[in-house]
Amino acid sequence: IHIWDAEFRTRQMTSSPGHAHVVNSVVFSPDGKRIVSGSWDGSVRVWDAETGEPVELADMHHCDFVLFVAFSPDGNHIASGGDDNVIRIWDARSGHPLHVLEGHTNSVTCGDFSPDGRMIVSGSNDKTLRTWDTLSGTQIGRPTTGHEDRIYSVCFSPDGSYIASTSRDSTIRLWEGHTGEALGEPLTGHDDDVYCITFAPDGSRMASGGKVRTVRLWDVEMRSCIAEPLRGHAGDVESVVYSHDGVYIFSGSYDKTIRCWDACSGEPVGHPLKG
Repeated sequence: IHIWDAEFRTRQMTSSPGHAHVVNSVVFSPDGKRIVSGSWDGSVRVWDAETGEPVELADMHHCDFVLFVAFSPDGNHIASGGDDNVIRIWDARSGHPLHVLEGHTNSVTCGDFSPDGRMIVSGSNDKTLRTWDTLSGTQIGRPTTGHEDRIYSVCFSPDGSYIASTSRDSTIRLWEGHTGEALGEPLTGHDDDVYCITFAPDGSRMASGGKVRTVRLWDVEMRSCIAEPLRGHAGDVESVVYSHDGVYIFSGSYDKTIRCWDACSGEPVGHPLKG
């Protein structure tokens, strides 16, 4: 795992070895002191963000590839999902298992905690979204359907009023954050698989990335694409995120680079980061 200085666009450190296969998902804790990662080796690991050293916790494992990890907003829980078709919730301080969320009939590819931490939304290759009660581990309501192919990415808006999801069906969908009801028609603009989606910190915009090597910006209220695609990557865009102040967008790609963009103009900022 490489850790970068966002201001100076330089690599700050590389974590100690730990995973034995591809690292598929990585995220900071809300306080920025820890990092959790999930790997195709089936493990979930926690790292000290200052030193890059592993944090000694109980063994956290799935029975197959781990495809996503997430910290709860208070930093007390970790959620992970993978090719064993379940979501697991762990105590972030000890690593002890708390719940196994069962219901999906295919790989669980993505998930996110609601801003208040009370719910988790998950997306799957079974083409459904499901919402879960974090404390009890039980499913809330029925599965949400609408996508015509596997779901790649899902996230809550900062205020919890929306859920956004992306799919192999080349669309982005918006859902009501509490009921899961579809909001309007699918958002189209990508010409192929849409791999990732994120909200701006104020919730007014979204950024998405996909198979056609571009990042697209969206107006949430108008449900429309803003300006031209952001071009520069030479490979599929697998990850996209706004800076905490909403000024920049960072995207990661199969071309082995991270790129920084001005969130307002869409212009590239500096040189690509190469690990």
